[in-house]
Amino acid sequence: MDCSVVTDSVSRWLESVVVDLNLCPFAKRELTNNRVRFTVTGAENEERLLAALEDEFELLGSDPSIETTLLIHPNVLNDFYDYNQFLDYADRLLVEMELDGVYQIASFHPEYQFGGTNPDDVENYTNRSPYPMLHILREASLERAIADYPNIDQVPTRNVELMNRLGVEKLRSLLAACFV
Repeated sequence: MDCSVVTDSVSRWLESVVVDLNLCPFAKRELTNNRVRFTVTGAENEERLLAALEDEFELLGSDPSIETTLLIHPNVLNDFYDYNQFLDYADRLLVEMELDGVYQIASFHPEYQFGGTNPDDVENYTNRSPYPMLHILREASLERAIADYPNIDQVPTRNVELMNRLGVEKLRSLLAACFV
């Protein structure tokens, strides 16, 4: 798989879905300031993906100019349920590396499904992305951004309301457009 094609698709998704729809009120600033690292791993199994994740934690620890990383893994964990279970391993790696509280992992997947929802429920689109990926965030930066943002606890509700207004067909077309 061509890494530049994958990166371009995810970049379009970040701009046209996450930023333009304001799903994450902090994304635009970091994207504009070129502090988002897009990295595609060729990992084809969970062990190699964990190794790539470990490498990203180490890179973030040594390079403060990178605010956040999107670790995109198109060749592994394409099944959402496998991906969802893998998140436990990723969190365990954070603990083993003594980085719990330093970083956190947000999850995005083409078939993302929140617990208690049906696969086609519109609210799942808040976390649907062109490819499976792990979003590594710096906890301290996130805490500062949250402290400066009014009514942060209303963002998830606002996002679900937006997804409902847009509807599944519009959201599918937005995701599909990321591959052009």
